[in-house]
Amino acid sequence: MLQRIQELDDRFAESSQAKEQPGFIRALAVVLAHSGDSWFWLIGLGLLWWLGADYWKQLALVMIIGIGVTALVVLLIKFTVRRSRPQGEWGQIYRSTDPHSFPSGHAARSTMLAVIALGMGPLWLGLSLLLWAPLVGLARIILGVHYPSDILVGMALGIVMGVLVLIFV
Repeated sequence: MLQRIQELDDRFAESSQAKEQPGFIRALAVVLAHSGDSWFWLIGLGLLWWLGADYWKQLALVMIIGIGVTALVVLLIKFTVRRSRPQGEWGQIYRSTDPHSFPSGHAARSTMLAVIALGMGPLWLGLSLLLWAPLVGLARIILGVHYPSDILVGMALGIVMGVLVLIFV
């Protein structure tokens, strides 16, 4: 079963990668892929917590907690499974600092943030993040740093983590 999933992952990942071809799709994928970076979100949420009204401070704090807890769970799974990333040139920073692809931390994080935003509001933010999250995952496949199953499991994990954060925080 796992061999079959790996074969499907390899085939889909190979056919959907933008490789090193310049162009609009690849440029958009780079922006979307980086938009899910934890440092980006932590800086933005930190500023929101520091400068925002009480409502936004609370939302920022819950999202920061969610990012931390989700990162711990993702790393635990990554270092247990130890699945190598797909072959490719893009994303050397990810390849050197985190050589494991399963599950996708970006997919888990972006989906978790969408779930928290849907649960805490405002609705426009939740819906925007719900549209954005799968695009982050797709961009990671297009750029060759994740397999499709990395993204799907990451998104499922993000849903679970988002719900748990909403329940316990």
